[in-house]
Amino acid sequence: MTLVIAHRGASWDEPENSLAAFERAIELGADFVELDVHATGEGELVVAHDPPGPARVPTLAEALEVVAGRIGVMVELKLPYRYRRHDLVRRTLALLGDEAVLVSFEPAALQAAHALRPELRLVQHVGFGVSIRAAAGYAWAAGFQDERVSPRGLVAARARGLETLVYTVNEPARMRELAGLGVGGIFSDRPDLLRRTLAARA
Repeated sequence: MTLVIAHRGASWDEPENSLAAFERAIELGADFVELDVHATGEGELVVAHDPPGPARVPTLAEALEVVAGRIGVMVELKLPYRYRRHDLVRRTLALLGDEAVLVSFEPAALQAAHALRPELRLVQHVGFGVSIRAAAGYAWAAGFQDERVSPRGLVAARARGLETLVYTVNEPARMRELAGLGVGGIFSDRPDLLRRTLAARA
């Protein structure tokens, strides 16, 4: 089965990383909602893709409260070491339940998370200075950018015991192709379209 992961919520329909986008992802039947975490200058953990400005954005606690018990959650740490003084990794982990998944491009952040919560599932995005082999030392899954993923890479990840996830896919033909390659999950701005496409293929 290929997991339907709502990228920054149902961000085709609602503003990305907003509570409305998360509610919409739940309504559309996604398996997971993915959201991005930054810290403000004062150290508050907030949900935003880019460093937050003066506009109001949800706090991580608010977002997790909305999705708790209703949908799986994947939390991506954005630039975790820009906020080293705010202890972003440890404080994020303190808010996550055992069923949550932590995602990052930064191996050091995920390695720190693994040391603190070895049972927590981690997704290491690979292909940007991090190898599949390195990721297998601590991660549950390898995250592949759609433009860079290859059948060979998927096979290599599976051979090392890693689940395979691909981001970000919004075209039905590509969704079908990736499902045919057996990927474990697809990030999409359009979880409803992804769900329908996978169901039709089945």
